[in-house]
Amino acid sequence: MAELTKTQQQVLDLVKEMSAVELNGLVKALEEEFGVTAAAMVVAGGAATGADAGAAAGSDTVNVELAEAGPQKIAVIKVVKELLGIDLKAAKDLVEAAPKIVKEGVKSEEADAIKAKLVEAGATVNFK
Repeated sequence: MAELTKTQQQVLDLVKEMSAVELNGLVKALEEEFGVTAAAMVVAGGAATGADAGAAAGSDTVNVELAEAGPQKIAVIKVVKELLGIDLKAAKDLVEAAPKIVKEGVKSEEADAIKAKLVEAGATVNFK
C-alpha cells in the first residue's frame, strides 16, 4: 500500500468505522459531488472469457456469484468483507454458503473488477 498523508489516513480510519449503509451513502455523495462512478475507481482485472463474457455482453448488469471459496477461504472472506463493506462474521457466513450471489445488478466493468479480486484470492466466480 502506498504511503498515506496524515489526512488520508484519518479519512481511511473513518471509512473503516462506517456501516455498509453509511458507506453506500458516502459513495453516492462522492459520485454526485465529483461526477464519477465507483466502478471507475476500481482497478479492472482483465476481460471476461467464455461463458462469463456471454453473460456480461447480454445485458448492462450481471449478478456476481461466488461459486466456490477454494483453498484460500480466509483470503476470500477478507476480500468479500472489503468489497461489500460488511463485518467479518457476515463475510464468513456468505463465503461458507457458496455458491452464493455476492452482488446483484452490477455493471459489467464493476463485475469484472469484483471477479478479479475474488479470483486473485483463490475463489471461483461466475456471472449470472
